[in-house]
Amino acid sequence: MDTPKGRLRNWLEHRTGLETAIRNLLYHEIPGSSTWHQVFGSVAIFLFLVQAFTGILLAFNFAPTPGDAYYSLRYIITQVPAGQLIRGLHHWGASMMIVAVVLHMVQVFVYGAYKKPREATWIVGVVLLLLTLAYGLTGYLLPWDNRAYWGTVVSTQIAAQAPLLGPYLSRLLGTQSSGAVGVVTYARFFGLHVLILPPLTSLLIVFHVYLVRKHGVTPIPGDTLPPKRFFPDQVLKDTAAIFVAFVVLWMTALLVRAPLERLADPTDTSYIPRPDWYFLFLFQLLKFFKGSLEPLGSVVLPTLAVLVLFLVPVLDRKKVMKLSQRATALGVVVLAAIGWTALTVAALKTTPKSASAPLELAASAEWIGLSPEELAGIGYYRQESCSTCHNLIDGTPKVGPNLAGVGNKKDAAWMITHFKNPSAVIPGSPMPPIQLSDAKLNTLAAFLLKLSPTNADTLASAPQWAVQGAQIFVDQSCGQCHMVNGVGAKVGPALNGVGQRRDQEWLEKHFENPQALSPGSIMPPYKFSPDEMKAIVTYLQALPSS
Repeated sequence: MDTPKGRLRNWLEHRTGLETAIRNLLYHEIPGSSTWHQVFGSVAIFLFLVQAFTGILLAFNFAPTPGDAYYSLRYIITQVPAGQLIRGLHHWGASMMIVAVVLHMVQVFVYGAYKKPREATWIVGVVLLLLTLAYGLTGYLLPWDNRAYWGTVVSTQIAAQAPLLGPYLSRLLGTQSSGAVGVVTYARFFGLHVLILPPLTSLLIVFHVYLVRKHGVTPIPGDTLPPKRFFPDQVLKDTAAIFVAFVVLWMTALLVRAPLERLADPTDTSYIPRPDWYFLFLFQLLKFFKGSLEPLGSVVLPTLAVLVLFLVPVLDRKKVMKLSQRATALGVVVLAAIGWTALTVAALKTTPKSASAPLELAASAEWIGLSPEELAGIGYYRQESCSTCHNLIDGTPKVGPNLAGVGNKKDAAWMITHFKNPSAVIPGSPMPPIQLSDAKLNTLAAFLLKLSPTNADTLASAPQWAVQGAQIFVDQSCGQCHMVNGVGAKVGPALNGVGQRRDQEWLEKHFENPQALSPGSIMPPYKFSPDEMKAIVTYLQALPSS
């Protein structure tokens, strides 16, 4: 081949051996009995690549420190193009990868593909299963919401119960001093999740595929079909299975929002943590072991189960038999599936709603764009129980009129006068006077003026932490110096996007002593209670960048 294309091809083959490698990969022989039950390994590798790709995309906008991580993830979800989709692909892809790896292991176990000479292939597969679970464990903390924080607290406490190794594991995880999860723990989980597990997994996948190629695909006992080539027959089956898996993953990411709760609160001891679904069985199992027996359920039994997995090739050294003769293997799989399902369902039934309530971000484009006065007015609407006598739009008829259309008929001055003395404005009105200051009545009027039939339900569902923060902002007259969402003065800097510029600790210190962090600032110090400080800082960090 003396054409330019032929010379380039020969040059690449001579220098790299790439063409020969591809041919050896695609055209090697596999048993004639190879079919759909052997696609799970390829699906698992594909899902790992999806996780790597989406993880890289998330990392471009992710701040890997406590607090900042939460707000950067909110930024990704609400403002980065396709950010919520990418995060959904990464989140649900983790679950699908675990499912694919487990199904692959089950298929290998049921067909006895771990037997001589494939013992090492099985052992590497078990390690890959453990690494897949490790991704779920280390990645769980990274969003730094309440769900992540308290779930990791439980995980690190379980690790601390390990006989002999407990203190060393606690020290390794950065929780040895108080048992609390903090910056050190976060850094180590992030390092494991991003820097150590991916290259280790990649190397083991390559080694696992090499072992499969070295010893060949396990044929079904009694297979009399002639051998066939990996390409195109099995490649087409693998591609079809990968396509189905990706469609399921894509639709899940589009239709089911990946959970994100409130910012992690280490003082919220009332929070009831729950792990991800694939660890719920272990969570439920622990309920059977209390007091001194707790390490037995949390450490000893899981460790023995993993040890048994490693020893499967040693425990079963009989010749490979037909599937119909492997009643013991099938029985083990069925019993394990029943036990896992029963424990998981029991755990789900006992999960309080408050423990899994996601933070509503879909509506953030509505309420997060309100001025502080409008958002604070929602708080006074709730405080005065206005919904007792009024609907926002529709519903069971109540004493007062629906409020979503009031702003089109009345102005703020009329509303404030009505709030102060309803019967003087509307003779015979049963509405009692609202005992609030003029400033607070003005915020209530601002909220009602903002209402419309299209946004009423969305605005009324604004989270309480944001409403409380806006109320503090208005009560302290912060708008006389700062602008939020285009409303306020320009004496101080505009506060939109402050969450991307400053972390929680900086904002708290700035409220306590502005001159220390901003020399020459005319801002006075504020003596907020812990709850007030948390509310105002959380609200400010949630403000969009523009």
